[in-house]
Amino acid sequence: MRPSKARSVPGAGLLSLSRRTWAALAVLIAVHVWAAIGTEFSPARFARLANSIELLTRWWPPAWELADRILEASVVTIQIALMGTTLAVLFALPLSFLAARNTAPGRFAYNASRTLLTVLRGIPEIVIALVLVPTVGLGPFPGVLALFIHNLGVLGKMVSELIEAADRGPQEAVLATGGGRGHMILFGILPQIVPETLSQAFYRLEVNVRASLVLGFIGAGGLGHELFLSFRVMRYAEVLVQVAAILVLITAVDYASAWVRRKVM
Repeated sequence: MRPSKARSVPGAGLLSLSRRTWAALAVLIAVHVWAAIGTEFSPARFARLANSIELLTRWWPPAWELADRILEASVVTIQIALMGTTLAVLFALPLSFLAARNTAPGRFAYNASRTLLTVLRGIPEIVIALVLVPTVGLGPFPGVLALFIHNLGVLGKMVSELIEAADRGPQEAVLATGGGRGHMILFGILPQIVPETLSQAFYRLEVNVRASLVLGFIGAGGLGHELFLSFRVMRYAEVLVQVAAILVLITAVDYASAWVRRKVM
C-alpha cells in the first residue's frame, strides 16, 4: 500500500509558533499602535487628499519661460553635490586608515578617529548648513561644506570597515618581501578597497544631489533655493518645471552612477 500523504491543516503554521514568537509579534503590534497614536495616523484623513487635486490644477500650464534659469540652478546643484562628495572622499581616505584597527598607529589614534567620524556623520547636513550659512554667507559654498563634513563621517566609516575586512594575504606578501607599513597600505590594501570605495562615492553622490535640494531651502543655492522661492510666492507653474527638472536630474545621476559602479566593481 502507498503511504498516505500528510494533509496540511489550515492555520497549523500559526498554531505551531512558539510563545516567544507570539510575544515578539504582540510587542511589534503594540509598538506600531504606539507609533500610530503618536503620529495621529487615521485612515479617515486619506479622504482629505482629494483637496490636493484642486491645488494641482494651479500648476498648469508650466512656466517653460524659466527653463534657462532652472537649468542654471540644476547645474549648480550638481556642482554642490560633486564638490561635497569629492572633498569627502579625498579627506576620508587617509582618515579611514587611522580609524581601522589593522592600520591605526595606536589605540588613541583609533578611538579618536572613530569618535570624530561618529560625530561628523551623526550631525545632519541641514544642521551643519544652518550653522554655516549665517557665518560663511548665502550661496553654494556653505552647501558644499555641509555635505563635505557630513559625508566625511559617512565615507570614513565605510572605508575603514573595508580596510579592516581586506584580505590579509596580499598584506603579508608585501611584508614578506621586506616592505614596510607604508608599502603594505599602498600595495596590499589600497588595490583591494579602491573599487568598492569608488562605488560608495558614487552612491553618496546620488544621495548628495537630493540633500543639496534640501540645503537650498535654507539659502545654500541651487535648484532647491529656486523651488523654495517659488513655493513661498505660490507660483506653482514654476514649481512644476522645477519638479520636472529635479526628476530629470536625479534620474540622470542615478543612471550615470549605476553605470560607473558596474564598470569599477
